[in-house]
Amino acid sequence: MISTHILDTHLGKPAAHVAIKLFSEDGTLLGEALTNTDGRVTDFGLTEFKAGAYSLEFATSAYFEGLGLETFFPKAVIHFYMKDASQHFHIPLLISPFAYSTYRGS
Repeated sequence: MISTHILDTHLGKPAAHVAIKLFSEDGTLLGEALTNTDGRVTDFGLTEFKAGAYSLEFATSAYFEGLGLETFFPKAVIHFYMKDASQHFHIPLLISPFAYSTYRGS
């Protein structure tokens, strides 16, 4: 399972209604979702995962434009590798208008 959440460190709160796309290694779109009011996506609607490389693309520009803020990064893309697809992979994103960071969550 792949899940994610976004925290807006500029405002100190979850980033709601951010579009996120999940891609396979070859660039195939596997799923799309919007973060909920708590900034989370718990499911991309996939029933099966395989070991391999994936990426999450976060539409940060639209989020910041909605707040009336400029941003340096029009999107944040996180590439990651799942060696054991039976595990839960949680990939958080911390954003502000001019920086972002990530880590492997639990």
